[in-house]
Amino acid sequence: MKKETQKKSSLKLKPLGDRVLIKEIDKEGGGETKSGIIIPDTVNEDKGAKKGTVVAVGPGRYDDGKLIAMGVFVGDTVLFSWGDVIKISGEEYHVVNESNIIAVVK
Repeated sequence: MKKETQKKSSLKLKPLGDRVLIKEIDKEGGGETKSGIIIPDTVNEDKGAKKGTVVAVGPGRYDDGKLIAMGVFVGDTVLFSWGDVIKISGEEYHVVNESNIIAVVK
């Protein structure tokens, strides 16, 4: 059974090649501990993997003229190491190469 790599989306953006558009989730920046210690926003900046939901997927990459299909699909929750941040309609997304995706969360 083959999963769809593209589903209908309100976004008018389709990544090219082996790029993936991800909406970051569980973004924790700043806050306060139970004991009242204030944690600045910079504490969690770019430390370790980020968690996100795949919003759009490119067709894949070519190797010796053959298309290598993507291993992630729209709707997957993934851990990724980094990506270029873009804003679309006020929402922040990460554009990453498939090789920057560390794992799919089941």
